[in-house]
Amino acid sequence: MASPSGTSSGSEDLQQLMDQRKRKRMISNRESARRSRMKKQTHLNELMVQVNQLKDQNKQIATNINMVTQIYLNVEADNSVLRAQMAELSHRLQSLNEIINCINSANSAIDETEVIGEDDFLNPWNLLHVNQPIMASADAFMY
Repeated sequence: MASPSGTSSGSEDLQQLMDQRKRKRMISNRESARRSRMKKQTHLNELMVQVNQLKDQNKQIATNINMVTQIYLNVEADNSVLRAQMAELSHRLQSLNEIINCINSANSAIDETEVIGEDDFLNPWNLLHVNQPIMASADAFMY
């Protein structure tokens, strides 16, 4: 019965070898899992840093958009005022041109009557030839 005791030591050696391999595998798996967790944590930390950077950039862009929008609104308001002033000045220019045309037509009518020999003193349009200063109020030049 020497064989069974020899087999039992062989099977014990085999069992020990298998246990040793199992322990190595377990240790290796634990190390691999630990490396995987560390890698995952590192990646998570990098993503959090990137999220914070993107949030900062987003705030900066939003601030820039608000500033540009405010500038745009100011320019639009200025343009509106300038358009109103332009319309007023165009209207004044048109009125002045009409006055000039009226004066020119009156002067040409006066010139025609002078040829006929009408009395210059009685003609009201001759008063335009008198050297009088043109008076204007201060608000006439307000925009």
